[in-house]
Amino acid sequence: MLPLALLCLPSLLAQGSGYLTVGEPSKVAGKRNASVQATIPVTVLPGYHVNSNHPSEEYLIPLKLTWTSPGALQPGTVTYPKANLEKYQFAEKPLSVFTGSFDLVANFKISGNAPAGPGAVAGKLHYQACNDRACFAPKTVDVTVTYQIQ
Repeated sequence: MLPLALLCLPSLLAQGSGYLTVGEPSKVAGKRNASVQATIPVTVLPGYHVNSNHPSEEYLIPLKLTWTSPGALQPGTVTYPKANLEKYQFAEKPLSVFTGSFDLVANFKISGNAPAGPGAVAGKLHYQACNDRACFAPKTVDVTVTYQIQ
């Protein structure tokens, strides 16, 4: 029984909320006024998909990463992967979705007056998951990017 528990440990460590998990983002390091990027690994559970950041239907909720307490890092653009167009029985036309594992890339600029040392920026990843028959209530997962300012 113990080996099975050990196999589950990585999934327990990942930030999750139902149909999607967020792995540990890459740590960023840089000097004041530098531009830095954090890679955020995301995995959608098998049998599910999430709407892309630009859903093909107005009523669908997009995948969206926002920052709630940027601190010394000023948020920039978020780069999302290329979405797939997939047809599901509950929709008349193909939907713009993400499935499987993919990365989000968050761009930041380090403030000119940022104190040297470690810190963290907190964010939220909001999404709506669906299977091949229906979509579910939107959920939000916490995301934390740690940084080191030199």
